[in-house]
Amino acid sequence: MATDYYWSYTDEPHASRRRLILSQYPQIKHLFGPDPFAFLKISMVVLLQLWTATYLRDAGWLKILMVSYFFGSFLNHNLFLAIHELSHNLAFSTPIYNRWLGIFANLPIGVPMSVTFQKYHLEHHRFQGVDGVDMDIPSLAEGLLVTNVLTKSIWVIFQLFFYALRPLFLKPKPPGMWEFINLFIQLSLDAALVYFWSWKSFAYIILSTFVGGGLHPMAGHFVSEHYVFNPDQETYSYYGPLNLMTWSVGYHNEHHDFPRIPGSKLHKVKEIAPEYYNSLKSHSSWSQVIYMYIMDCTIGPFSRIKRKLSTVTTKKSE
Repeated sequence: MATDYYWSYTDEPHASRRRLILSQYPQIKHLFGPDPFAFLKISMVVLLQLWTATYLRDAGWLKILMVSYFFGSFLNHNLFLAIHELSHNLAFSTPIYNRWLGIFANLPIGVPMSVTFQKYHLEHHRFQGVDGVDMDIPSLAEGLLVTNVLTKSIWVIFQLFFYALRPLFLKPKPPGMWEFINLFIQLSLDAALVYFWSWKSFAYIILSTFVGGGLHPMAGHFVSEHYVFNPDQETYSYYGPLNLMTWSVGYHNEHHDFPRIPGSKLHKVKEIAPEYYNSLKSHSSWSQVIYMYIMDCTIGPFSRIKRKLSTVTTKKSE
């Protein structure tokens, strides 16, 4: 297994490819802008998940666990990616409306994360792979400790915790007013679930979040997007059926090339400019990606491309 990251001394590939594609296919700009159905889609999932939580208030723990894994996990992971969509302001043209909708989408997840996620995720786009800035990349400690099948399995199961806690240790940012609003509204919903229904209702949404972000088919996108399976490629797409449930996050090269295009239209980018994407390696199964990550002794937390901030700064100044 690698003992260090893949270090790059060039800028990330998406900005340059975006310029090339737009020079050849300027009509792609017509795809920019919000998804008019985003509010409706998010509202349906939020209400369905909260209703399910109240329905299970007196259920046995085995039933709660089974429903969490085979049903609730899909809904909550859908909401993770709705929040990702909203971090790019792709539901409304007015940013503050996207922020409020993100807080609403956060409710069935059980823990406040919408506002903080946006802070770090936009840096992942602007400074992809930059050492000390892009918090999507596993830490040095993760790379040194997660080195075999057992530790990689544990890492996959608890990867949401690593994503959530990594920025707090490596690049903490002081919370602002919106983080406290997100926290207050989320804790109020959690308390209401416990008070008016039961602890089991609250446990259901927490379990749905935990299992949906761990050893779960939809969670394979966390690994598939930027972990290096081919030394010559930094970002990977997935074109399988789970895109229907995940805001088309599988079109990840297309998303990084055009973050202002909503997931519902990303497939059109590939249709308009196929020559830029057909030659790139892609994944056909997120479950297979998780299996490869765990079992392949050459792949681990160090399987990411990193670059120094000076490299990006120099390229942008040229």
